Amino acid sequence: MRWWLAPALALIAGLAAAPPASGFDLESVAGAELTNLLSPAPGRGATLITVHDATVGRPIPPGFVGLSLEYPTIEPYAGGDPAAVNPVLVHLIAGLAPGQRPVLRIGGDSTDWAWWPFAHMRKPVGIRIVLTPRTAAVLGALAGALRARLILGINLEANSQRLAALEARQLIRRVGPRWVEALEIGNEPELYGRWPWLDRHGHRVIARPAGYDLAGYIRDFRGVAGALPPVGLAGPALGGPRWIRSIGEFIAGAPRLRVVTVHTYPLQRCYTPLVAPTYPTIAHLLAPSASRGLAGRLAAAVAVAHAHGLPLRVDEMNSVSCGGAHRVSDTFASALWALDTMFALARVGVDGVNLHTFQTATYRLFGTARRAGRWRASVAPEYYGLLLFARSAPPGSRLLRVSGAAGSLRAWATRTPAGSEHIVLINDSERARVIVVQIPGRPGWAAYEALRAPGFSSRSGISLGGVGFGSFTETGVLPAPDPVRLHPVDGGYVLRVPGASAVTLSLPARSPGL
Repeated sequence: MRWWLAPALALIAGLAAAPPASGFDLESVAGAELTNLLSPAPGRGATLITVHDATVGRPIPPGFVGLSLEYPTIEPYAGGDPAAVNPVLVHLIAGLAPGQRPVLRIGGDSTDWAWWPFAHMRKPVGIRIVLTPRTAAVLGALAGALRARLILGINLEANSQRLAALEARQLIRRVGPRWVEALEIGNEPELYGRWPWLDRHGHRVIARPAGYDLAGYIRDFRGVAGALPPVGLAGPALGGPRWIRSIGEFIAGAPRLRVVTVHTYPLQRCYTPLVAPTYPTIAHLLAPSASRGLAGRLAAAVAVAHAHGLPLRVDEMNSVSCGGAHRVSDTFASALWALDTMFALARVGVDGVNLHTFQTATYRLFGTARRAGRWRASVAPEYYGLLLFARSAPPGSRLLRVSGAAGSLRAWATRTPAGSEHIVLINDSERARVIVVQIPGRPGWAAYEALRAPGFSSRSGISLGGVGFGSFTETGVLPAPDPVRLHPVDGGYVLRVPGASAVTLSLPARSPGL
């Protein structure tokens, strides 16, 4: 970059001299057409980011961003009337998969804690949740409103093929077979021989022997699969890295498998020492190991699934296991983590991600309630990061190679099937950064949008493109931002990225011949 061009930007050079914390506010000039927003101050330097024409990885599949819900959360989120499903919830889910059929995974711990009661069948040990026709009807109505694709968890831990088969038939019939994409048999079976149930007398009961292994799980999976209706299957719903490394063995022995599923959380709240790098803190959540490292650890499993012609979906993920951690999972840091992690997972070829959420979780994406006959929702910071990803990586988008980002600055770029391009810059530092983005062959304007908050630990005051949901929303739709246009100077877009923020530059499709 030829820095002798700085005098051409003298009109705004005084803005560059301001301290980083009180620098130029892009939202304050929404709607303006500007030649540039910031010239690097003398001696301050800038980071040069170059977006290359080469693509990386596979196209982003439809329904890449989905949700994972526990069975008992369906009615608290969606309401108890199948004829009047919560419209705010519908809009919030649709916002993460605009113009697509979102993928909803229903299960989690409740997969193996639930059953559908039948006459002359005794309730198994460990059952805490009773599935009902109303819950299934509400789920079917929600799926219909979204045209969703459902992955339904089926109890395996109870070790009863009859129970699993009856449960599956009832769910499929009452939810609606056209919405059911797959049945997921069991949930995190690597824990069956280690984590006990409590029986009706409060005694600890282990569902499988202490030596229960992958081979035993494959036998159980095959047995249950043979008793289920003829629907595609999902599995192995693993969270343990040791079993995930042997996922090829499971795929080879699993009949009717439609999608390979795994679970992952970068930080662990349960049984984790304070000094461990996976203990939940904001610093640990923003560390590269929690996003790009997490994705890298799944790359081998993705390759194995693809070699068998199957998609791999991370159908349960969030920031911190065991329901999240206060002052970490519920902060703006989780939005930046989610944004970076979704791009990182797409880069290694993951075919979709379901963010786990329930009303009482610290990492919940939103909470819903009905007041005076009207639904409304509070929206968590993490949702904003997912929303920015969904807007920047629509179905069919390809990641572009980006160079120049290092340290606390992370950069991603996509090209949509229509030819438009999005460049996402994430600043994980508290200090503002002056960035020059070069995109060879791109002479035109770019639309600017910022994801901002007062700081990493903020739980309110979040905005995307200068607008936010506020304390609650009665629509579930984020208002459209006012456009801010940037024009390049010598082929580069010069801008200041505030500390604790992310920004997106969006460029229209190239004109023919360019």
